[in-house]
Amino acid sequence: MSQQPSSSTQDEPARPDRECCTASHILTESELASDVQILAALGNDTRYEALRLIADTEGDVCVCELEPVLGVSQSAISQVLSQLYAAGLVSRRKDGRWRYYAATPLTTVILSTLDESRGGNNE
Repeated sequence: MSQQPSSSTQDEPARPDRECCTASHILTESELASDVQILAALGNDTRYEALRLIADTEGDVCVCELEPVLGVSQSAISQVLSQLYAAGLVSRRKDGRWRYYAATPLTTVILSTLDESRGGNNE
């Protein structure tokens, strides 16, 4: 099937004007990339479980505290925490040789929203 040559000029859209084609992004590329990074960080069982453990713990959490609970190596946990940190889901501080992690306010909002949405589905 051959295509008909377009009669539009450079200033006109290539498609016919249709009111149904009004979808557009309201996010900047930077905001979209940030959202995808956050969702990707949450899209892995170990990262999500680590984030839940950190958020549910009073004070900061050390990598060594997560190892027995998550059942993965300390180096794997360090990689998990690096991804959560890069996504802005945890803060970290160094004390000597150890790094301690805490949930950020963003994490609190996201986890609360997930908890609330799950609660609505149980009725």
